[in-house]
Amino acid sequence: MTRARFDVAVVGAGAAGMMAAAVAGQRGLRVVLIDHAERLAEKIRISGGGRCNFTNLGAGPAQFLSRNPDFCRSALRAYGPQDFLDLLRAHGVSWHEKHRGQLFCDDSSESVIRVLRQECDSGGVTWRMPCRVQSVLRETDDFVLSTDAGPIRAAQLVLATGGMAIPQLGATDFSLRIARQFGLKIVEPRPALVPLTFDAAHWRPYAALSGVALEVRLSHEPSAPGEGGAAPGLSDGPHTSASGGGRAAGRSARAGRKHRRGGDRAEFLEDLLFTHRGLSGPGILQISSYWQPGEPIRIDLAPGQAMGDALVAAKQGSRQTLLTALSGIWPRRLAEAWLAGGGATDASAAETAGHALEHGAPAALGGQRLADVPDRRLRALGEGIHGWTLWPTGTAGYKKAEVMRGGVDTDELDQRSLQAHRCPGLHVIGEAVDVTGWLGGYNFQWAWASGVACGRALEAA
Repeated sequence: MTRARFDVAVVGAGAAGMMAAAVAGQRGLRVVLIDHAERLAEKIRISGGGRCNFTNLGAGPAQFLSRNPDFCRSALRAYGPQDFLDLLRAHGVSWHEKHRGQLFCDDSSESVIRVLRQECDSGGVTWRMPCRVQSVLRETDDFVLSTDAGPIRAAQLVLATGGMAIPQLGATDFSLRIARQFGLKIVEPRPALVPLTFDAAHWRPYAALSGVALEVRLSHEPSAPGEGGAAPGLSDGPHTSASGGGRAAGRSARAGRKHRRGGDRAEFLEDLLFTHRGLSGPGILQISSYWQPGEPIRIDLAPGQAMGDALVAAKQGSRQTLLTALSGIWPRRLAEAWLAGGGATDASAAETAGHALEHGAPAALGGQRLADVPDRRLRALGEGIHGWTLWPTGTAGYKKAEVMRGGVDTDELDQRSLQAHRCPGLHVIGEAVDVTGWLGGYNFQWAWASGVACGRALEAA
């Protein structure tokens, strides 16, 4: 059988793959773009509630996690948010800033997909879709792909199939498998930007709070060697939060959130959402990318309010109950749950909280007049409010994750071209690389930037 031969075969017609194919094609290279899906760019289509949060105005290296945090610097510098906005302007696509530098299409995600498709067509890219790649071999100087559409030969191969997040949309580990086949090291992949879950028995009191949301400060600090995994329960009791009175060392220019870096330490001021199985919401999704099994997270439930001092000061001349006072800053259901557990500190307190909630009444502490509660008890409650320390038992998995953390080790790749050092002609881009962005458009910006860097570096055979 005669094999079709191209300068470049790009496997994966998502954000990074289409961008790389378009750039290479418009430089005169013969490019074939292959994808197993029947519908183009499903992850782009569903993102941002159907409006695609396609970048963030504050995108820079500080918002990305990797074993080599400087790896993404070159690509992001060469192709930043304004460059992608120029592309959208050229196609007449309008957008708006919705929240903290996050940019969304005015119309729908289809606008971004249409732009990428048109850019590929302008570059004369050949499409093979739907088309599954069964195997990849290296034959002399070419890569030979066995596909549903027959054998395809290319001088260069770009792996752009992303990670394993949202398998219901067809996500697979294809890029990682092929990278391993050619000897590239892989940083262990895991779900990221994902809800956190807890032991069902310990979480039972808080399951009743499903749907309750509030702004909190979340912080994570990795355990010292040998410390991880020691705590089986929900919480170790009230602690003064490391972030309670601290200042973040870094701040995204437009993000409006605080984030401290030092190793994999992190701190975010974001919304939290209670669920039946654990915690979700933007803040939890952010911190989940840093969390490792066996490590705690810490939550300040009243950021910036110095609750111990405020409760003591509010005693003077007050006839309101402690429950009423806390309900002024929280949803009442949360105040009831917190007080029912005496500060919601451990498994036994959780059982107490659960019993009280099931019977529709707060614990005795919540029913006391604020003026009758000793200052010492109020300050202890304040410490617990600012330092609720929890040990998640897991995540909601790839089905609920927005991205995959980990992937092809950046030590294996050239940061300017995304080409593998040990396998010339093989490039890996986008989510398949060990570069993971924050929630809020950053991962799309990495897709655009890594795709462009690769597309500019590819050569005619």
